[in-house]
Amino acid sequence: MDNYAPRLLDSVIQKYFRQLPALAIEGAKGVGKTETCTRLVTQTLRLDIDDGVAVLRGGIDALRAQEKPLLVDEWQRYPQSWDYVRRLVDEDQSPGQYLITGSAEPAGAVTHSGAARIVRMRMRPLSLHERALCSPTVSIGRVLDYAAGAGTDVARDFSVDGVTDFALSDYVTEIIASGFPGLRRYSGEILEVLLDGYIDNIIQKEFPENGVFVRRPDVLRQWMQAYAAATAGTASYQKIMDAATAGEAAKPAKTTTQAYRDALDNLWITDRVDAWLPSTNVFAHLGKAPKHFLVDPALACRLLNITRSQLLRGESRDMLGSQQSAVLGRLFEALLAQSLQTYAAINRAQLRHFRSRKGDREIDFIIQRDFAVLAIEVKLSADITDADVVHLNWLAGRLSGYQVQKLVLNTGSHAYTRADGVHVVPAVLLGA
Repeated sequence: MDNYAPRLLDSVIQKYFRQLPALAIEGAKGVGKTETCTRLVTQTLRLDIDDGVAVLRGGIDALRAQEKPLLVDEWQRYPQSWDYVRRLVDEDQSPGQYLITGSAEPAGAVTHSGAARIVRMRMRPLSLHERALCSPTVSIGRVLDYAAGAGTDVARDFSVDGVTDFALSDYVTEIIASGFPGLRRYSGEILEVLLDGYIDNIIQKEFPENGVFVRRPDVLRQWMQAYAAATAGTASYQKIMDAATAGEAAKPAKTTTQAYRDALDNLWITDRVDAWLPSTNVFAHLGKAPKHFLVDPALACRLLNITRSQLLRGESRDMLGSQQSAVLGRLFEALLAQSLQTYAAINRAQLRHFRSRKGDREIDFIIQRDFAVLAIEVKLSADITDADVVHLNWLAGRLSGYQVQKLVLNTGSHAYTRADGVHVVPAVLLGA
């Protein structure tokens, strides 16, 4: 029985693979790269086991001899494999030859970029759309299309609708449940043990395998906990380091914590959202710091030792940033960031956030494709008031040269469009 959960990236991978010789699908361990790619090939060369590495020790000719289409799985375990594929593509540019998956950027490996030969794509954990919780009624792609048609009758008449019985408690469940496909069938203590094991594996195995020596694993764990506490905030890395080593007289060197941050980036464990810096000069003094997110909010919950029942009771935690106790709101935003990253990528758009340097004007997320802009606020409440959309309307009124649509994602039951043009959409009703 095929239990494969279809991914939004499937159609994009298939479309590109029909026309290009090689694709690299990258992302954190457990996001589903291998399961997705094995469905498109006739042979898989797994480099996380000795048999696969033994084949490639035979050099480029050994790879050339393999049946195609071929999946080279976990290429970073034998970094020369990247250059082998690149050189074979130089020889033969027929489409549909090689899929490459990677769970890390190998530290210190000298590989050719693969530009114009190997197209890179990132896979993330399951978005809300991919979790099949209900059928989305609002599409990011359609909203961007309507934004691009600003000024036309069809754009002026655009509105949204839809109904769901998905409630706040269900969103809390999804925050805790994780978007890693292999963990979706577990819950409670077993899920917590598996997520704890995932974190332990990063610290004890993935860091050393990627060339990062961890002299004090406890400090690395504390740094990850501090980063989790910075979820959905723009705290500086100095502030994160200070939080991680509070009370310690001998602070780790900046080079040490920089190595930790870089290694987590290379393992695709962090998934920051950069600041939006529009090409027009209508805004002065914009903040440039990224918003911090881990690849899955369930990992943040485990690092912060937060349970579903604690979130539902509204218990607070020491979070880094201006909203010290808004832990549920931060994690809800992280859940949506995880989904929006995928929705934006599928639509060849960029996900960003907007913040003035003083912090008096903030928009949680900006999705931009060419000159079409979707400004998004995230609200934990079910009811949206005029006060909730002030910054959206302010931004739309100030932007010139862009076509803007405004969206509030919330925990309500109905999708609708307000008189001021702001679309209010329950988060579970939004799809790619």
